[in-house]
Amino acid sequence: MIASTMNSVKRAYLSAGQEHLFKYWNELTDDERSSLMEQLSNIPDPAKFLQDVQNAMDYSSSISESREFEPLPKSTSYSSVLDSSKDTLEAWNNKGLELIAKSKVAVVLMAGGQGTRLGSCNPKGIYDVGLPSHKSLFQLQCERIIKLKQLAASKSLKKDFQISLPLYVMTSCPTRVATETFFVDHAYFGLPSGDVIFFNQGTLPAVSLDGKKFLLSSKSSLYQSPDGNGGFYKALHDNQIVEDFEKRGIEHVHAYCVDNILVKVADPVFLGYSALGNYQVTTKVVRKSDPLEKVGLIVLDKNTQAPCVIEYSEITEQLSQKRDPTDAHLLYFRAANIVTHYYKVDFLKQMVPEWISSRKHLPYHIAKKKINYLDSTSDSILTPKEVNGLKMEQFIFDVFQSVKLDRFGCLEVDRSLEFSPLKNSSGTGFNCPETCRKDCLRRSTGWIIANGGKVDTSDSLVEISPLTSYNGEGLEFSSGRIYKNEEII
Repeated sequence: MIASTMNSVKRAYLSAGQEHLFKYWNELTDDERSSLMEQLSNIPDPAKFLQDVQNAMDYSSSISESREFEPLPKSTSYSSVLDSSKDTLEAWNNKGLELIAKSKVAVVLMAGGQGTRLGSCNPKGIYDVGLPSHKSLFQLQCERIIKLKQLAASKSLKKDFQISLPLYVMTSCPTRVATETFFVDHAYFGLPSGDVIFFNQGTLPAVSLDGKKFLLSSKSSLYQSPDGNGGFYKALHDNQIVEDFEKRGIEHVHAYCVDNILVKVADPVFLGYSALGNYQVTTKVVRKSDPLEKVGLIVLDKNTQAPCVIEYSEITEQLSQKRDPTDAHLLYFRAANIVTHYYKVDFLKQMVPEWISSRKHLPYHIAKKKINYLDSTSDSILTPKEVNGLKMEQFIFDVFQSVKLDRFGCLEVDRSLEFSPLKNSSGTGFNCPETCRKDCLRRSTGWIIANGGKVDTSDSLVEISPLTSYNGEGLEFSSGRIYKNEEII
C-alpha cells in the first residue's frame, strides 16, 4: 500500500475517534504495518460503519410493534409438498431432473462455521455424528450430488459423466484450509475436482459493547469474525462466482447451510417448483407446530407487501399462538425458515451489486459476545467472564424484501424428511449429534419399510447410503427382506 493511501486510511480512523488502533504503530515492522492498514482499508468509511452499528443496536433494542404481518398468500407464493398432488410433485421432480441433466444447476454450500459448540475447532462439515458408516456431513452431501447426476442421466439417456452439477463451497478464513484439505484427502468424495470450487466469505470487525470502538486482536490485527450467512452475496461478488455461473451455463442455484444432515442437495422437486413457478427466489420451510419454538418465520410484511423473515422475538405471544382459521390444528404463522434457498442466476447478476451496496438490503445484526481482545489501556489480552463486545453479522434472508411477491416462492416440506440441524454438543438432546444420527437413520428405515422391507426389531434402524438412494427411490430390492440394526445398505 502506497504512503498516500496509508495516510488517507489513517486519517479516516483518527477522525472517527479510533486513535487506540495506532498506539503500537512505532513497535510494528513494515509488514505488520502494511497488514494492519490492509485490514483497516476494508472499511473505507469507519465513521459510517460505526453509525451502522449504532443503527443496528437501536433496532435490536426496540420492539417492532409497528410492523404487521400475515402468512404468504397461497395463491401466488406458498405451496406445500404435504398436500400437493402426486402429479404435481412428479412434474416438479421431472423438471428439476431435466435442468440437472442439461447442466443448468449449481449448488452453493455455506460452510464457513466452526464446530465450536460441538467442542471442535474443525469445520462443521467434517463432523461425524456417529452413523454406522461414519460418513461426515460433507461426504453425505457430495454423495447425494453423485446420485442425482445418475438419476438425471437415466431420465435423459445421458451418461452421468456428461452432466456437470458443480459444488461451490463457501468457507471462511478459519475453515478454508481444513475444508479444502479434507476434500483433497478424500478425493472430493467422488466428484470431479473441477466441479468443486472453494471461495471465502468475508469478515466484519468486532466493536466495543457501546458500539463506539473497533477492537484489536493483536497490535497489528483487527478483531474480525465471519460476516454471517448474509455475507453470501458479497462473497459471490468478490470472488466472481456469478460470472463463473454464467461461463458454465448455470441458470439455477440451490444454496444451503452445511449443518442440516437431511438436506436434499439440489432437490429436483424444489428446483422444478421454482423453475415452473418462474420465481426469482424461493425458500424451503418446515411446519412450526410448537408456539414456543425459537425459529424465524417466512411471512408477508403487510406494510410493504413484500416477503420477509421475522425472528421469534419480533412476534407477540398472542400472534405466535394464533391458530389457522381453516384448520385449528395448525398455527397461523408456521412457515419456519431452514436456510435453504433457490436463486435464478440472472436475478443474482442483476441484484447482488445493489444488495451489497447498501445497509437497506443487508443491515448489520448485533451479537453480544465474550471477546478476547487486546486492551490498549492495560496492553494485555482480556479474557472476559461476561459479554464485552459486539460482533456484526448479516442475514441471507434480509434481501427477500426486494423480491416482488409474485416472483418469490415458499415451499413447505416435511421436517422429518428434510431438516435436522447440527447445532449443539453431544448430550444436549436437541439439534445435536444424537438427534441428527437418529433422524437420518429413521428416514432410511422409513424408505425400507415403504418398499416392503422390514427390520429385525421395533427399535432397529438402518442406514441407506446416498449412493444407493437419493429420496427412497430404487429400493424395490428390499421388499420382503429383513434388515438388522445399523445395517448399511
